[in-house]
Amino acid sequence: MTVAAIILAAGRGTRAGGGLPKQWRDLGGRPVVSHALQAFAGMTRVLAIHPEDHARAEGLAAEMVVIGGASRQGSVRAALEALDGRGVTRVLIHDGARPLVSKALIGRVLQGLEAAPGAAPALAVTDALWTGEQGLVTGTRDRSGLYRAQTPQGFRFDAILAAHRAHAGGAADDVEVARAMGLDVVMVEGEEANLKLTWAADFARARAMLGTGMGTDMDVRMGNGYDVHAFCEGDHVWLAGVKVPHGRGLLGHSDADVAMHALTDAIYGALSLGDIGRHFPPSDPQWKGADSAIFLAHAIGMARDRGYRLGNCDVTIVCERPKIGPHAGAMQTRLAEIMGVDATRVSVKATTSERLGFTGREEGIASLATVVLLGAAG
Repeated sequence: MTVAAIILAAGRGTRAGGGLPKQWRDLGGRPVVSHALQAFAGMTRVLAIHPEDHARAEGLAAEMVVIGGASRQGSVRAALEALDGRGVTRVLIHDGARPLVSKALIGRVLQGLEAAPGAAPALAVTDALWTGEQGLVTGTRDRSGLYRAQTPQGFRFDAILAAHRAHAGGAADDVEVARAMGLDVVMVEGEEANLKLTWAADFARARAMLGTGMGTDMDVRMGNGYDVHAFCEGDHVWLAGVKVPHGRGLLGHSDADVAMHALTDAIYGALSLGDIGRHFPPSDPQWKGADSAIFLAHAIGMARDRGYRLGNCDVTIVCERPKIGPHAGAMQTRLAEIMGVDATRVSVKATTSERLGFTGREEGIASLATVVLLGAAG
């Protein structure tokens, strides 16, 4: 069985505010649609986008990008046609504005496809249903047998492609298209956390759920970094991306930013990707005197490529001099800027070694860093 996932992100919905279509707005440090894509890691992922969104789609974890249609149904059809002939046997069709879909829910849909040509998650309607006009209740409706539809909606590939090719258009979703073709669609248990972002309040709910791990199978990664550089001749040191005046410099192949090196190594460590030396060998002359921001940007970029976001980081600089306190705020801001996160996720502090050891003798500076990366388990 070869499974593909179609992620629909061609809409222009702006009712949630923010000045961007909802699927491209920030949620937990990355676009909403990035969360949806990550949930289907391991499958061939087809991202259907609006023609104006090419730049936004660059770098996202999609194996294929197609231009969607003027309607949801048109976007699905374009993606299905792009997959035709590639050996796909099952396809999952998911709204890019549903970022909190879980692996468990995806598994239930795939399991449902073992018994029927279509399967989709649903939640029974439990609230009373009213009709209304001009703000007044005008009647009630029986909720028996009514369900709230969710995605991903899964189908045997050849069957749903044929159904879309035969459909005249105007369907609310792919289940309607399938049923018009006479295909049976089984319902599987949906999840309240699998909400579709529509209004501004939905974003607040989604952020709260991300913070607690609701709706996702969370993967928490922690890494530590440690670095040391000796003093040498000079009139300044680079620490956490800030040029600090001092009577000496720091010796190193790059700019010897000991704080940024420790933080970079902590990120690589959380990802089980070694250290700076593996990615930027000191034997390579192109890194002579290099700005350490290059290393940090590379490390956090690798984290994002793997579906992780920075939960927080804590950097400690160990030295007698220079004094770090007057520069700590600027360091915090600079590190956050390089990593593309809010400064509240970055801590920079300093301590001395009470005149003990090489830092106490003012022979060099040491730094320690700890990071927490958050992502969806996959």
